[in-house]
Amino acid sequence: MNMLTPALLYFDAVAQEGTLTDAAERLHVSASAISRQINKLETSLGMPLFNRHARGVELTEAGRLLLAYVRRAEAEGAVVREELLVSMQRKTRTLRVACAEGFARVWVPSAVAALSRQHDDVEFHLDVVSSSEATRRVAEGEADVAVVFSLGPQSKVTVEHSTPTPVAFALVSPDHPLAAQQSTTLKDLCRYKLAVTAPGSSQRELFDLAMQIEGLTPSITLQSDHINPVIQFARSGVGVSLVGGLSLDRRDRDELVMVQLDHPVLRQRQGQIQTMTGRAQPAILTAFIDALIDGLEALA
Repeated sequence: MNMLTPALLYFDAVAQEGTLTDAAERLHVSASAISRQINKLETSLGMPLFNRHARGVELTEAGRLLLAYVRRAEAEGAVVREELLVSMQRKTRTLRVACAEGFARVWVPSAVAALSRQHDDVEFHLDVVSSSEATRRVAEGEADVAVVFSLGPQSKVTVEHSTPTPVAFALVSPDHPLAAQQSTTLKDLCRYKLAVTAPGSSQRELFDLAMQIEGLTPSITLQSDHINPVIQFARSGVGVSLVGGLSLDRRDRDELVMVQLDHPVLRQRQGQIQTMTGRAQPAILTAFIDALIDGLEALA
């Protein structure tokens, strides 16, 4: 069941496919039918929604604004459909969560568990992706909430909560030379083998920038898209792992040593909970956001 009008459905398909022909094949209608609906829509609005060219079409500024409205309408329609079904019969509610790797190990699963204890009818779909991809999914209605690292202001989504998440610790085994220190410096780190996240992550971006500013060359032994190998590297005693505090569970904190690492560049990161701007928020999503915020206090 789709609550959009035929004209908006056709508009959405053309915007996604880039040509009338491809949109027609997807919707199993004629290209001329789609063309008529688009023309009527443009006439009623009094402005073009697409720029036409030989290879297809591209959205005008007005078209981009209308597409954002369509995305919000689709998301709100899904909420209405689900709430109607829940009111008629007990039905599993679904929350689509997109989060960065650093939050997928402790923070987000803890919030999922907390909400599950209170609501038996909620099913979570958790996708671990880059922060930029998580933000995109929320902005375009492909996810209900994103939990991400951010290095600056956000304009395409609503930030429900923000908290400092600095790249704050050199993680080492208890028998490592750094374990006896309360804090360390970037220069000190260059004496040891390092494990860091792969290029493209916010942690790596800040670490590389800080090293460049200080004119230092680190000895990177391991770089990984996932945080678990980075933490395990510290556990092995071979070297030092660069981590943020929210990536560590109780076992990590009990068995490993967190040595404070402070540099102005490494403090330029926020952890954010993001939702789609303008969307009517279902009660279960609000409850999950509250669980995430409560979880921060428990992890602090």
